[in-house]
Amino acid sequence: MLLERIEKDFKQALREGQEDTKAVLRMLKSALAYKAIELRPKKQELTDEVAVDIVGGEIKKRKEAIELYERGNRPELAAKEKKELEILFKYMPEQLSGDQIKEIVLNVIKEVNAGNPSDFGKVMGLVTKQTKGKADGNQVSQIVKEQLNNI
Repeated sequence: MLLERIEKDFKQALREGQEDTKAVLRMLKSALAYKAIELRPKKQELTDEVAVDIVGGEIKKRKEAIELYERGNRPELAAKEKKELEILFKYMPEQLSGDQIKEIVLNVIKEVNAGNPSDFGKVMGLVTKQTKGKADGNQVSQIVKEQLNNI
């Protein structure tokens, strides 16, 4: 369904002459095509879950580029990356709030009976499975660390 939506939005951007959207979706379609080729020998198909992972990867690249451009005093390039980031976020599932992530973390801590910060790996692994594509990994990691330090 996500793949169809990307294709439909790409065609609409072509018709309406939306250059920014067209460029971002062309890049995204290319990344998806490469992934589909990579999965072919494994007899796997490109699913929406895989597509969300790819979109997430592209979002991460944009965030890193923005940070670097801002440090390098290149606001015009950072602004371009921010526009691309906005377009990419349209193709991600609804993001979890900090409180929702905290609730998931607390449930996992109870589930695995975590008692100290050394249980970070166990907790983080399970939380990541539940928040994949729905939350920023750095934010999740920070919340897990905070909650484990408060035990």
